[in-house]
Amino acid sequence: MKTLLKAGLIILALLPYGMAAAAETATVYRDPNCGCCGEYVKYLEKNGFRTKVIIMDDMTPIKKQSKVPRAMESCHTTRIGGYVVEGHVPVGAIKKLLADKPKIIGISVPGMPAGSPGMGGEKTEPLAVYEITDEKREFYSE
Repeated sequence: MKTLLKAGLIILALLPYGMAAAAETATVYRDPNCGCCGEYVKYLEKNGFRTKVIIMDDMTPIKKQSKVPRAMESCHTTRIGGYVVEGHVPVGAIKKLLADKPKIIGISVPGMPAGSPGMGGEKTEPLAVYEITDEKREFYSE
């Protein structure tokens, strides 16, 4: 009985993170020639997010409008829940962002790291997720 109670409490503790995914639509802005962007959309959908894909030949305007610093850029930009999610960010970090609602612009995995969600290859080190703020680049999570 105690084990069942513990399991129920764990599920209740994680529920807000799962509900955050189900309640939001991720709008993904992507280049039509980038294959990993399409794989990232599939990854989001597989993990419970609804997606809307907007194909753009020039990603510069959406990155500027979303206040993504050049050092934080990746190949696609996602908007969800009033935040910017730049690049191959793991869903765990997105769910945490949506649940915690920090006062930041968004989060980013700069570049296109091997082994990150939607990318091929093997992950060789922990994936660093950074905050996007008006002031500076801050570490957010792994």
